[in-house]
Amino acid sequence: MSTLIKQTLSHLDWLEAEAIHILREVAGQCANPVLLFSGGKDSLCLLRLAEKAFRPGRFPFPLLHIDTGHNYKEVTDFRDQRAAELGERLIVRSLEDSMARGTVVLKHAGESRNKHQSVTLLEAIEEFGFDACIGGARRDEEKARAKERIMSFRDEFGQWDPKNQRPELWNLYNARRHQGENIRAFPISNWTELDVWQYIAREQLELPSIYFAHTRPVVRRNGLLQPVTELTPAKDGDVVEDVQVRFRTVGDISCTAPVESDADTVEKILAETATTTITERGATRMDDQTSEASMEQRKKEGYF
Repeated sequence: MSTLIKQTLSHLDWLEAEAIHILREVAGQCANPVLLFSGGKDSLCLLRLAEKAFRPGRFPFPLLHIDTGHNYKEVTDFRDQRAAELGERLIVRSLEDSMARGTVVLKHAGESRNKHQSVTLLEAIEEFGFDACIGGARRDEEKARAKERIMSFRDEFGQWDPKNQRPELWNLYNARRHQGENIRAFPISNWTELDVWQYIAREQLELPSIYFAHTRPVVRRNGLLQPVTELTPAKDGDVVEDVQVRFRTVGDISCTAPVESDADTVEKILAETATTTITERGATRMDDQTSEASMEQRKKEGYF
């Protein structure tokens, strides 16, 4: 008599299996997908998942980064390094090119470029004819993200309507679209920030150095820490402090704030993440503090 051995999967195993299934669904249903890759922790998890889904073959899609021109150099350097190590094609499209074309116009030189990435992304989608963009957004990040389907439909203008999303009963994903329409696919929608760090620990993923504790000059504004850089210099009356910080998320320098932390290893970050009571974006995104730049409005305009 044979003995059946029941294998118990961990919650990370289930999340990984779901994400791999979604990646393969995108590859199977879409003719010309692309994976959005910034060099940040969530997109690095997506790269590992894509490796597990498609290796030893090449990815059935290139990598794409929309560069604001104000990204942290540690992150963009790591982005280039990781893409080269994998031998995958990396496409970079710059917001500054959109500004030169006149399709992006800033209200003033110091305005955050983050929300204007939508324009450059839509231009890249049109340039290459992408019919699906795979992103690393998670539902726990922000309330507008929580309204998102895993296969999120965009109309011919690149716009998202939260009231016009397709049902995904029984985990059936529909990526069908008409010419000009687009799908945004989010394989790690059901992951949390803690899940991401646990996966990074399990897979021993390398990360840009700014995710770990380091000393950086900052000023305190509206309850957040703004790094003092050439792009974001201290203003008259500011008190510049050298503070030990790390970044929970990375993005445009003008709107991404670090948090005070002494967590210089993945294990320490895991412990810190498990006990925090402030959301990732709530603690780190200066442009989420105003209704004008609300995530839902930006997503309706074509944002990630």
